Amino acid sequence: MPTKKRRLNITLKKDTAFFIKQLALRDDVPESTKASELIEVALEMEEDFTLSTIADERDKKTKNWMSYDEFAAKVL
Repeated sequence: MPTKKRRLNITLKKDTAFFIKQLALRDDVPESTKASELIEVALEMEEDFTLSTIADERDKKTKNWMSYDEFAAKVL
């Protein structure tokens, strides 16, 4: 029966395979599920880092900082 999920064949280092197996046993899930979960977490971390870097660059370009008191005086 075909699956909607894409399959990916990867070769792991011995240590990496061992730890994925141990984590899968701990969480009572198949090794492929645990590997997929770990890849998703890593991708989310990479996305967060990239977006943070973009935000930091934008903050450097902004030079019109004002204190809260200045803001409140203008708005309120």
